[in-house]
Amino acid sequence: MKHIVTVQEAVTAFAAWMEPTDAELDAIDSEMPLIAAEVELLDVRIALLDRTPTMLDRRRVRRAGNKVLAARAALANSLDEVA
Repeated sequence: MKHIVTVQEAVTAFAAWMEPTDAELDAIDSEMPLIAAEVELLDVRIALLDRTPTMLDRRRVRRAGNKVLAARAALANSLDEVA
């Protein structure tokens, strides 16, 4: 019987040089408002998976979607200012 094994490194392997750099951490930090808005939109959509949306639910989805769009616009504008 032959064993099938992978030849690549484990994804969760830890090495000191694999730590995120300060620039990468700053980039993540600048994207946190967008990430939080997307998580909120996802939470709203998950909550509505097993029921028929009411008018209030539709408003929650719309507001969460607007927050995502506003966060994307703010991030894009901040990137334009840097460049």
